[in-house]
Amino acid sequence: MAQPVARNQHHVLNTDGRAHPRENALAVVTALAGLLAIVTSLWPHLHVVSCWAGLVGLGTGAVSQMISETRGERFVNVIGMGAAAVGLGLGIAHGGVL
Repeated sequence: MAQPVARNQHHVLNTDGRAHPRENALAVVTALAGLLAIVTSLWPHLHVVSCWAGLVGLGTGAVSQMISETRGERFVNVIGMGAAAVGLGLGIAHGGVL
């Protein structure tokens, strides 16, 4: 008799098969803040939003990196922190935080 094929239905961030809601939430916040920082840095008059989003992305990314448990979470953290840093840098170049 044929046996059903077991499918690996893990979440992208939960590569170990266990749920990590706090770590996943921090990784997603980091990625979204980095995305916001990058997108708003394209318009010089949005330099305040870009700077604050970059700061939030770097802060949450640092905390998330310290408590992350899987490779997927760390991958999202590094990408989000890189985007936040670039957005923060361009925001500072366009006028700064205030």
